[in-house]
Order: sequence, then C-alpha cells, then structure tokens
Amino acid sequence: MLEVLIFTVVALALLFDYINGFHDTANAIATSVSTRAIPPKVAILMAAMLNFLGAMYSTGVAKTIGGDIVKSASHVDEKIIIAALLGAIIWNLVTWWLGIPSSSSHALVGGIIGAVLVSTGAMGLNFYGIGKIVLSLVASPVIAIISGCIIMMILYLIFGRFAPSTINNKFRKMQILSAAMMSFSHGSNDAQKAMGIITLALLSGGYIETLEVPTWVKLAAATSMGLGTAAGGWRIIKTMGGKIFKLEPISGFAADLNSSIVVFGATLLHLPVSTTHVVSGSIMGVGSAKRISAVRWGVAQQMLMAWLLTIPCTALMGAVIYCIVRVIFS
Repeated sequence: MLEVLIFTVVALALLFDYINGFHDTANAIATSVSTRAIPPKVAILMAAMLNFLGAMYSTGVAKTIGGDIVKSASHVDEKIIIAALLGAIIWNLVTWWLGIPSSSSHALVGGIIGAVLVSTGAMGLNFYGIGKIVLSLVASPVIAIISGCIIMMILYLIFGRFAPSTINNKFRKMQILSAAMMSFSHGSNDAQKAMGIITLALLSGGYIETLEVPTWVKLAAATSMGLGTAAGGWRIIKTMGGKIFKLEPISGFAADLNSSIVVFGATLLHLPVSTTHVVSGSIMGVGSAKRISAVRWGVAQQMLMAWLLTIPCTALMGAVIYCIVRVIFS
C-alpha cells in the first residue's frame, strides 16, 4: 500500500509541476509576446528550455516547502500530500480555464494546511515556517510594484529624450534577454515546490533520511515544468500581457527585468514566491510610472480577489479531499 501511495504522490506532484508550467507560461513570456518582441512559438520553446535549466539550479526552495509547513515528517503522510496536490491541481485548472492568473504557490500551501488540519490538527503545523512563507508570498508583489515603478522611472529619465520608434526598436531586442532571465528565474523557484513535496513524501515513507532532494527528483520535476511550459497557457497570457496595462517594448523589458530580479532573489534566499503575483506587481508598477490611470485597476482588483480566495479555498478543498482519500486508502 505504501508503494502505491508514494507512486501516486510522485505522479500527482509531477502533474502539478506540468500544470504549473502550463499555467504560469504567461509569467515568463506574456510581456515579450504582447509587444511582439518574440514570436509566440519561439517564446514558448525558449521559456521551456530555460525553465528546465532554472529548475536544476538549486534546491533551497524545495527544502523550505518540504520542511517549513509541517513541524516534522511524522506529522504528514502520503494521504495528506495527495489531498493537498489534488486541491492545488483542481484550483489551477479552474483558474486557468477562467483566465485568472492565480498563484500555484498559494494553492499548494493552502492545500497542505487544510489536509494537515483535518489529519493531525493545528499541532502538526509549523506556524513560524508558514508565517515566513506567507510573508514572502505577500511581500514579493508589493516589492515588485515599488521596484518596477522605480526601474521604469529610471528608464524614462535616461531614454525619454529619444524618439518612441527608436526606443521601441532597441528595447524590443532587449526583451529577448529579459524574457530569458524571467524564464530561468521562474524555473528556479516554481519547479522546486514539486521537488519539496516529493522529497517530503519520500522522507515520511522512510525512503530517505533527510530533506536532501534526490537527483532523479530534480530531473523529473525540471522535465515536467519544461514540458508544461512548452504546452503554454494562452488564456492567462492575454490577461497578463495587455489587460492590466498596455505594454510597450520599454515597459515590457522593465517588467521582465524587475520580475526576474525579485524571483531569483527569493530563490537565493530559499523563499517560495508566486511568480504570478510578482509579474502582475511588476506590470502594475511599470504602468504606474507612466501614470496611475494607465493601469486598469478594475482587472487588478479581480485578480486580487482571486489571490485572497486561493489559500482559504484550497485549504477547504485539501481538507475535503483528505477525508475522501483517507476512506479510499483505509
């Protein structure tokens, strides 16, 4: 029975990573596609390859996900992880279908919290670790808004005297670099969440003795993320690329550059962040630098509501699914 549960966890975690890549393709390429800096198919292939390479970069975020939500591996079992993953996967698919750029990270954290609460109660949760994770998830888009606005203002000061056509031609080429940086950063943070979940399940099942991520787990998660990215998520690209703020090459470059710095900085600190939130925050910040009214705040409010609902909804889903899974595998 344990082998079946572990296999199910691995399969679901890789499916989550695939959907994460599929769902979050927009984060890496929406700005460059919307400004026509890169053809869509080329952008997706580039993002897929760099997401794979980024996923192989480090495992610090994986250890945070695997070790900071629950107090110890004894407080979690494979059924909890299955429930959390199913809740997150369902939420990601629903929000993808609706074209809402919600957070895969929030969905996974919410699913784990809900399943653990039903299984072992609040005593099984590491509230200090959860607080650190939630703080990074909440603070990162705020930082992205502020730093995105600053970067855009600096670019306006430097290049504002040039003709718009000249600036757009130059920055359309530079967007290839900024989109590549964003793709690598996305893989370096997002793929590690599935790595952490699989490693936690292996530790709980007694297959490994520490939270050190096995090489095969890194390769499997990186491949799933890359394949998911290659599949693309066009519904969300439309929202990220134009509905928040009408991007030009210079503002698209600024948004990508800012997002890649914030996300990769979080990876270096071993902190999970929502690339969806960071990119959205960057676009809002870049748009605000032009003028506050240039940002379509109505769309931003709809996205904010989806973000606020993600953890409570996935926690409830994780709790309900855990009860079902417990009956099935009892």
